[in-house]
Amino acid sequence: MSESTSAARLAEPSGPVPAAEPPERRRYRGDLIAVGAAVVLVAVAVAVGIYYNRPNSGVIIWAQSAPVYGTWLPHVGSGSAFAVLTALAVITWGPALAARLPWRRLLVVGYAASLCWTMSLALIDGWTRGFTGRITTDYEYLHEVPGITDIPYMLRTFSSRILDFQPHSWTTHVSGHPPGITLLFVWLDRIGLGGGAWASTACVVFGCLIVVAVPATLSLLGRREAARAMLPFAVLTPGAIWIGASADALFAGWTSTGIALLALAAHGFTTRRRYAWPVALLSGLVLGYGVYLSYGLFLLGLVALAVVFLGRQWRVLAGAVAGALVVVAVFTLAGFWWVDGYHLLVQRYYQGIAAARPYSYWVWADLAVTAIAVGPAVVAGTRRAVADTFLTRQWRRSVTWEPVLIIVFAALLTIVFADLSGLSKAEVERIWLPFAVWLLPGTSLLPPVSRRWWLASQALVALLVNHLILTVW
Repeated sequence: MSESTSAARLAEPSGPVPAAEPPERRRYRGDLIAVGAAVVLVAVAVAVGIYYNRPNSGVIIWAQSAPVYGTWLPHVGSGSAFAVLTALAVITWGPALAARLPWRRLLVVGYAASLCWTMSLALIDGWTRGFTGRITTDYEYLHEVPGITDIPYMLRTFSSRILDFQPHSWTTHVSGHPPGITLLFVWLDRIGLGGGAWASTACVVFGCLIVVAVPATLSLLGRREAARAMLPFAVLTPGAIWIGASADALFAGWTSTGIALLALAAHGFTTRRRYAWPVALLSGLVLGYGVYLSYGLFLLGLVALAVVFLGRQWRVLAGAVAGALVVVAVFTLAGFWWVDGYHLLVQRYYQGIAAARPYSYWVWADLAVTAIAVGPAVVAGTRRAVADTFLTRQWRRSVTWEPVLIIVFAALLTIVFADLSGLSKAEVERIWLPFAVWLLPGTSLLPPVSRRWWLASQALVALLVNHLILTVW
């Protein structure tokens, strides 16, 4: 026996060689670690919130059930049984229907299911307390609607009424937003659809459009299978608690529709359709008006640019910018300058409870409540998207970038920027809805065999939160 042969045999393992861990098992373990970390973050945020809310703690966080904005109140309601049945139906049949229904019919069914889920969650708190009365308080938009009899005058003087402690200051929510959302409620009232029931209905009808717009965007970018996979998760999102009913749900549905129109315009240019330019202009009008619904929606420009980049049709950007500039011109000529409104908003923000809320708590507790609002499936899907983007070579070697990864990463950036700004201390479960819905595509990365379990976890979080906490929205 040669010396080299002996050395080779000595180098061989004496016992059985352990099998390599399957890649999918490693990924699943990573999902569980990410969800576990989110659970720990939430638990710490709840514990610190309880500590701060005790008498004489010396810290005011203005959220009794922190990090969720609401009050601890275990309860059941008329929507409880219906919510459970809706969740069971989506868990049982959702993935199969999403895989086989014709695309347009699937979007209709998904939207209907989202309406059922959202309304059943709202009715856990009751018709008035959980739905019609949500945006009729003295702090909300509808409080100001009866006094707005001259819209041009309202727009000319809007900025002068933003700051607090003056005779004609706007209510908290009107002063905290550009005039676009208040105008929508005024117009509803003018056509005979005034009051809390109609306003809340509008919020839910628009808010549930995310179940159509986000999957449609993915499909138009060439990822229809991913869109089908994520649709049941869009239906069964815990964020539906705050879709029924808050104005931020309307913001989410409105802006997601605008971004879907961007993707449709890009598809139109690629396939040389006549509708391409009109749809590009329409997307700009919709997104441009979105910036006049809430100042923070400007950050969604990151997601919009990601969609334009993925569509590979820069003419879309030209059309959208032209449409947005029309909106800016109309509001500016009417007397409202967005930049002035934003600077006054920052001052008003720190005239109120934001001055007392500690940034040192909310800068991380906001992330905890966001994890609750998106649910464990989105946490796991987002982890996969981030891992696939930065822990593999895909981002370096791909000729065409993966839409799911790019969109999820853009949405993460919007949330990070919003969090670090300090202008969203608490209540982000509703405020960040327009950003959080763009994390939903990450759920398409979850393995098919486990999707029903992930859907069940989404439903469980929503049902627990809605039954244990009386949310303000």
